[in-house]
Amino acid sequence: MALFAFCILNLKSLRWLPKTAMSPRQGYHDSTHADFILVIGVSRPKLAAVFISVMLISLFLTFHILYDSAVISLQTSTIPDTSRMAILSNSVPNNGDSIVSQQHQNSPPDDFSSNNNNDVNVRRSLPYFSIFNHVPPPPPSVSLNSISNINNNNNNNNRVHFPKTSRRLPQCLIIGVRKCGTRALLEMLYLHPRIQKAAGEVHFFDRDENYLKGLEWYRKKMPHSFRGQITIEKSPSYFVTPEVPERVKAMNSSIKLLLIVREPVTRAISDYTQLKAHAATAAVPQSVPPPVAKNFEELALLPNGTVNELYRPLTLSMYHLHVHRWLEVFPREQILFVNGDQLIEDPISQVRRIESFLEIEPRIKASNFYFNETKGFYCLRNETGDKCLRETKGRKHPHIDPNVISKLRRFFAEHNQKFYELIGEDMGWPEE
Repeated sequence: MALFAFCILNLKSLRWLPKTAMSPRQGYHDSTHADFILVIGVSRPKLAAVFISVMLISLFLTFHILYDSAVISLQTSTIPDTSRMAILSNSVPNNGDSIVSQQHQNSPPDDFSSNNNNDVNVRRSLPYFSIFNHVPPPPPSVSLNSISNINNNNNNNNRVHFPKTSRRLPQCLIIGVRKCGTRALLEMLYLHPRIQKAAGEVHFFDRDENYLKGLEWYRKKMPHSFRGQITIEKSPSYFVTPEVPERVKAMNSSIKLLLIVREPVTRAISDYTQLKAHAATAAVPQSVPPPVAKNFEELALLPNGTVNELYRPLTLSMYHLHVHRWLEVFPREQILFVNGDQLIEDPISQVRRIESFLEIEPRIKASNFYFNETKGFYCLRNETGDKCLRETKGRKHPHIDPNVISKLRRFFAEHNQKFYELIGEDMGWPEE
């Protein structure tokens, strides 16, 4: 092919010669051949050699790419990566098993769930992993029973993962604050292809029993990621635990930190609502009378009408008491303060700030969010489906006496001002 191409480039190398011009071998005669033969010459042999070399290299690279693709497809189709294989409750497996009977095994991780039948934007029969994860779905031949068995395997290192990936210590932490939208923030960031997230809250730095297990134990809790991806772990209690900043710095002094905060009184009411819900569902021995549930006003204010500063939901909202420890260990430019109230009202504006802070290209778009009228807040969307936070998130707050709210906001005005001065940013929270 190469010789033919070069003959076209140089027509002078093509000519008809009489057969007598050739030097026949002695004693050889063949009368069946024509009297003329076509002689093809190459006037530029070096250029032809280069052309042939380029063709061979191209063929080699093409074969190598096809081979790698075949290996990856074979591995991912043989045993799925079960850490990302939660399936919507209305999907039906090939083997006819009912997903409803295994709902506790296949529900979406943490606080994310599919939309229910009452939601106008529900998408049916969509696998959870195909919506917000970056690995292919399992083949149809994989049954839910086999998925469950693999999920129950304690040896996570035996799971199949993509070639050229590894578990890496996180390069970014969401350190808090509790009831400010840490889970929603993590799931929003997970829409970005450069982001990988740890499953659940690891609580490595704030619990001594975990911290003493060492960084290798912590690393094994992280997901597999490609080089260039950012692994994020979130544990809201990191923010309020005194030992955590120094421990985090000992692991990685250049790590980036995300702290999401909300208006302090709103956060305290949300905290109270969750604590009340947990207390209502907690198992209590029959011999022990159930505790009398107090309302928020009784807990937030002392009998003399002053603010109960020792009430934990209020203490956690005094952000300056905790943030100063982080600023003593890390420079201000390594901490991004995310406005949780704006994340609820206009999520894309806060996501853009985070993408810039993490130095990743803006890939999350406004079209990835839609307002769910049923739940009353934004949910996530991509080309394959919609997802919302589970019902345990975004609980409806009880009615609180407006006078109590005003008193608490006046109380927090001074604390908020100290917080603004520490971070060099005014959140604009109301003072009454």
